[in-house]
Amino acid sequence: MADDFAKAVEDGLRLSKRLYFGKDQAAAPHRPSPELMERSPSRSLLPTAPMVYAVIYDPAIVDNPDIPSYQPYVHGRCDQALIPLQMHGVELEADCHLDTALVRVSGSWRVHCVMGSKSCACRIAVPMGEQGSIRGVEVDISRKSYRTQLVKMEDNKDIEKASPTNGGFLTSHIFTLTVPEVDGGSILSVKISWSQKLLYRDGQYSLDIPFTFPEYVTPVVKKLSKKEKIQLNVNAGSGTEVLCKTASHPLKELRRQAGKLGFFYESEIFSWSTTDFSFSYGVTSSSMHGAVFLQSPPVLAFDQRELFCVYLYPGSEQNRKVFRKDIVFVVDISGSMRGKPLDVTRNVLSAALSKLDPDDSFSIIAFNGETYLFSTSMELATKQAVERANEWMSTNFVAGGGTNILLPLNQAIGMLSNARGSTPILFLITDGAVEDERQICDLMRNHLKDRESKRLRIFTFGIGTFCNHYFLRMLAMISGGHYDSAYDVDLVEARLEKLLTKASSVILSNITFDSFDNLDDLEVFPSHVPDLSSDGPLIVSGRYRGSFPDSFKAKGVLADSSNFLIDLKIHNAKDIPLDKVLAKEQIEQLTAQAWFSENKQIEDKTASLSIQTGVVCEYTQMTVLETAGKKLLDGLQEVTKEGRAQKMAESLSQKVTPLQSLCVGFGNLTATADNIPPGCEEPRLPEAAEIFVRAASNCCGRIFGHCCCMCCIQCCSHMNDQCAIVLTQICTGLAIFGCLDCCMALCCANGDGQ
Repeated sequence: MADDFAKAVEDGLRLSKRLYFGKDQAAAPHRPSPELMERSPSRSLLPTAPMVYAVIYDPAIVDNPDIPSYQPYVHGRCDQALIPLQMHGVELEADCHLDTALVRVSGSWRVHCVMGSKSCACRIAVPMGEQGSIRGVEVDISRKSYRTQLVKMEDNKDIEKASPTNGGFLTSHIFTLTVPEVDGGSILSVKISWSQKLLYRDGQYSLDIPFTFPEYVTPVVKKLSKKEKIQLNVNAGSGTEVLCKTASHPLKELRRQAGKLGFFYESEIFSWSTTDFSFSYGVTSSSMHGAVFLQSPPVLAFDQRELFCVYLYPGSEQNRKVFRKDIVFVVDISGSMRGKPLDVTRNVLSAALSKLDPDDSFSIIAFNGETYLFSTSMELATKQAVERANEWMSTNFVAGGGTNILLPLNQAIGMLSNARGSTPILFLITDGAVEDERQICDLMRNHLKDRESKRLRIFTFGIGTFCNHYFLRMLAMISGGHYDSAYDVDLVEARLEKLLTKASSVILSNITFDSFDNLDDLEVFPSHVPDLSSDGPLIVSGRYRGSFPDSFKAKGVLADSSNFLIDLKIHNAKDIPLDKVLAKEQIEQLTAQAWFSENKQIEDKTASLSIQTGVVCEYTQMTVLETAGKKLLDGLQEVTKEGRAQKMAESLSQKVTPLQSLCVGFGNLTATADNIPPGCEEPRLPEAAEIFVRAASNCCGRIFGHCCCMCCIQCCSHMNDQCAIVLTQICTGLAIFGCLDCCMALCCANGDGQ
């Protein structure tokens, strides 16, 4: 899909060359910059900032709506071309709270490439940053307006009518939405909101928002005003000093308070931003610290329990001791892992093994339908052992066979049962789904109950969209481990490295909060508190009834086996929207619980939280609500009586367009059994289309089996245009009148017909 999109943009840029803007125009290149082409030639035209495109099927409508030109050579049709619209203004606003950024982009785009008497669909494309989650899109044009909304799956009877052309994810981080029938020359005012994670490293947070606009979206009219605005608010929540480190754009500091920063930038510009917006800041503290935020729920919230959020920062102390590790890597080598997924996994594991301390121990289990062990027992991570492991992976990491996850997990547990270290870790990497996933979770949970003193941590990593990510998340949750994923193969290396770093840098374990014991109707996310790693902060949230205690303490065990106790200050979070900041993580954990328990009440609860916070889940669907625009309603009010205008407005406001699911689902057993590689799933044809394709392939295959294809090609290549047109018309007529009879005759002759 991404390659098709890029090809359509390339065709659109080629079409836009015919536009003429008169003498008052600036030079406007219609090709991507060389730097962009060097990144990935096949995908260099994918959006690197919020963009809007005109969807062109008929090249004849492509023209300047202000200065029409006579173009007699324009005729015919095309599959699809996407012409990037010129942008007239853009505003970026980002609020950073704890480890999450809430991002809003507002902009205006003009349909500068379609005749004023014609209309076309417009496609909005929104690339998002780290683990981005779309929250909503609003579009205003002269006659209509559109906005997204979430509804429960069971309440939407038109879910089967959802079309990929309406909108969805182009890649795992690029969301698209199509607005139909926009007149040439119209201005689209678009507001987009999403959330994304902040990256944390060495006591420093960084925010990176796609904000690189290609030159061809700059209006070619010289005198047109172009304004660019950026507003950034930071609330680290620490109550300590926050220091700005780097910024990609010339931000002006507006305010500075304990734990808070505010910046603003506005400028009249000649061309739009050519770099992503990036900003980094540090939380100045060398030791572990944290706090508790309390907040009352919104008045209309379905859950009226109080909200709390506990966070712990690891601090920036460089020489802090980490726990000794006994780690077993369980790696999927089934046929679907062939190629880049398995190659990247092997390289990342090799790098991770080289970073283990000599006191750490490890082993590796590769699995498909069978298991292959590097060693039947744990081995110290000496230089010699790591070299042998690399040689073993080169020989045994050969993709092939099916997927059996339970067998290698049982073997790994047996190897870790006598682990010497303080932190036994099972690290599972897979791209497939299996039928006994709930049984596996049950077995792991029962095993963990018997080993509370040295609780096994399970880290899980899912590749692609065919594996059941909620099964992997549940495995991690019940053990106090961590889960991560890479839906795109290109992201496997970075995401897997990050999760391995988290597993190998634990500085505080067995964390408990005694103050929870006095709260009523308590719900904690995650239910088992994970360990604190130097790789990032620990955030535990939830809901409760009753009075929160005046003092709050966190306890844990340090790597030197000493006990750790810290008092956490309690704050009322007046300026942090906790429900929105915590929503994505809570919804995904609730979804994992609903899948595991098959509990309809948890499903309904998850759907309600999804609709309230605007974060899509497996039990809700995003739809687009079309309403009459203000100008149209004002016109109706003037020419008709109030009652009639109201009825007409209501009729215009009832069109709802469903989008396809924006979530990954609960795994694909068929794709796993067929060893389909990640990212290779094609959209299914409708049932009727599948039947026609099968019938056509049967009859046409037998017909063309009796003639020479090369002769036909050579013959057709010598035809002139008029002859080709006549032949096409004859073939079309024959196809219409005779294809069905031909298919029936041939299929029945073979005994297949009914």
